Amino acid sequence: MSADLVLHFANFSTLFVCLVLKFPQVFALVSAKSSRGISLKSLLLELTGYIVVLSYQSYYEYPLSAYLEYPILIAQDVILLVLVFYYNGNLSHCLLPAVLFVAVWPLITFQKWIIDLAMSLCTFISAASKFAQLQCLWETRDAGQVSDLTWAIAIYTSLARIFTTLMTTGDFQVLARFLIMLLLNGWVTATIVYYRRAGIKQE
Repeated sequence: MSADLVLHFANFSTLFVCLVLKFPQVFALVSAKSSRGISLKSLLLELTGYIVVLSYQSYYEYPLSAYLEYPILIAQDVILLVLVFYYNGNLSHCLLPAVLFVAVWPLITFQKWIIDLAMSLCTFISAASKFAQLQCLWETRDAGQVSDLTWAIAIYTSLARIFTTLMTTGDFQVLARFLIMLLLNGWVTATIVYYRRAGIKQE
């Protein structure tokens, strides 16, 4: 199997799984009519990270296949945020984050140094989003409505993007981000599975 074929498979499989990445989480929230266990802070930080990566790779004219999943992920995160606010009884509170994201997004690519700085901070922002979800799990000792399938799929997308980055741009910042996300996605998934099994045993 040629390297180009493997690269195409990694790109398109990543795009495909990202089309449905958040679906298990959305279905879990809607079926339970509860956002228990979902960290709002984690979602807001994750959305910020997605916006920065999309802006950075678009600004530097990376191959479209390298970041095509980000508009899809952003849309899915927005849906999740609306659901979390709704089930928390604070739907009107989602207006402020929406206004801030819309206002700040164009400013990221206003100057080269701004987008470079944003990308440098992006790894910390994305890592903070994972730790926010971990903190929520540790505090409640309950997986709640957090979907382990969504986080398991995120592990695959991180692996695939490590491979595609190595094969295409070799950008260290992007590669470092995906390596850290791989480790943290695995940590969150393992924590969800642990608390879910612990909850089953207690029952």
